[in-house]
Amino acid sequence: MIFWEIAKLNIRIHLLRSFLAMLGIVIGVVAISSMGILGNSMVLSVSDSLRTVGDSVIVTPHSGSGGHFGGGGSSTSLVITEQDYQQIKRVSAPNTAIPVLQTSDRMKLGVGGEDIFAIVYGLDPDDVPPLLELEAGDYSRGDSGCLVGSTFAKDNDVKVGSRIAMGTDGSKGTLRVTGIIKERGMAFDLSTDSAIVVTKNWFDAAYNRNDYDKVVVKVKNLDEIPAVKTAIEKQMNRRDEVVDVMDTRKVMESIFEAFGQITTFVSAIGGISMIVAGVSILNIMMMSVTERIKEIGIMRSIGAQRREVMSMFLYEALILGVVGSIIGGLLSLLGGYAISTLMLQTTKYLFVPSSLIHIVYGMTFGIVICLICGIYPAWRAANLNPIDALRHE
Repeated sequence: MIFWEIAKLNIRIHLLRSFLAMLGIVIGVVAISSMGILGNSMVLSVSDSLRTVGDSVIVTPHSGSGGHFGGGGSSTSLVITEQDYQQIKRVSAPNTAIPVLQTSDRMKLGVGGEDIFAIVYGLDPDDVPPLLELEAGDYSRGDSGCLVGSTFAKDNDVKVGSRIAMGTDGSKGTLRVTGIIKERGMAFDLSTDSAIVVTKNWFDAAYNRNDYDKVVVKVKNLDEIPAVKTAIEKQMNRRDEVVDVMDTRKVMESIFEAFGQITTFVSAIGGISMIVAGVSILNIMMMSVTERIKEIGIMRSIGAQRREVMSMFLYEALILGVVGSIIGGLLSLLGGYAISTLMLQTTKYLFVPSSLIHIVYGMTFGIVICLICGIYPAWRAANLNPIDALRHE
């Protein structure tokens, strides 16, 4: 088509000007796509970190409560009694209810090692495998063994077989590390990465405690989480609000919604640069119309239709948009790789469909902006009076 060829010729004649216009589109596409990839990668990263706790309902003592719990047990501190736990276990059946003991204590690693301070969890040995996954070693069965979190192990050079003296000057005895817990990241139930896990019996003997700090209910069917949460609240809070029941799936949904809003916001910032690029396209196209008024008059005088003149200028805008968007899309892969490496220290989420789709969004937006900004100059060129155009100097 002759008008397509004329459009390409005009871009080649004004190559520098066309390149600068495309550069704005390239920058806009890279900004939108890279920010979208980063936002999606953050959502996927958090989702992976929370995948082990998204099936949980967590029961903790209500911060304003004291005295009698709804299940009939009594407490003068913020704990869940054995009787309360049994009622939570009963109403949440057939799902698994895991009672958790928690405190913080000093401990010493090895002979002559420095004292450190860490969280200590107490769990029944049978409750550990459904809750925690190991990256090394075995689950502790005896009261003389313990598990340590991956971050705890790395920071303190702890290996399977290492010994930890618990309490000030080892006053609570020595434990042997039987296993290292796989990194869990952000968790609502047990933050074990920088903690150690001991048996419930050892915890009871060492700290003289047999009331629980929380109960974690692992729900088999995710659709039943709201029903389990309601049943626990109805049973335990029937007289007063004495326990707080957290649905981790709802919390995750709130987090993902917040990340989605952040992604939209940063992509909108990239969209501003695209709009600026569109204004540049509009300016260049208006200059092109002004410079070619006499040429347009000649075309119209020899029979060119208005729509043909208009299509010629729209072709120019389309070429700038498509070429700029393709280059921007390719560079977005590099931009997404760099941002993912710097911000998340991983690129595992870069080549998933939900991340790559943001490149398509950026390229589409770039092409659409170019066409929109080319419509007015093309319309103006098509509606020039041929006689006035031929007289133009």
